Amino acid sequence: MNASLATPTPNPTATLSPARFLRLALRVDGVATGLSGLLLLATGLGLADDLTGVPLGIQTGLGAFLLAYAAGVFALGSRPAPSRGLTWAVIALNAVYAVDCVIAVVAGLWPLTAVGVGMMIVQAVVVAAFAELQFVGLRRMGR
Repeated sequence: MNASLATPTPNPTATLSPARFLRLALRVDGVATGLSGLLLLATGLGLADDLTGVPLGIQTGLGAFLLAYAAGVFALGSRPAPSRGLTWAVIALNAVYAVDCVIAVVAGLWPLTAVGVGMMIVQAVVVAAFAELQFVGLRRMGR
């Protein structure tokens, strides 16, 4: 038998302390949310014309909100021990945002383009994944 096949592959997340895992999940969420906010702000200001089908005012407002939210989430993840209550708020807001993205597509809230539908679905999946990682981080910390 090949020795390399018998050696278990280490799980990189298992080597992170619970607090470090949670802080990393929050900081990566903050960066991704900030990038999403910049993209929405750029398209909302007409820099990419009507790429998504989401009304420009919604894109601009949501982009600005996401930039502020991203800063808060990143700041929370920069604390040595993120607040339990604030982390639960981030998890809840992420869950609501993910569901809202799906509702926007299914309900036909706006005349979304193919890019807009794809953007909403990708956001829903990614944001739900961040909520799950943050939940796991809290659970690992015994909070």
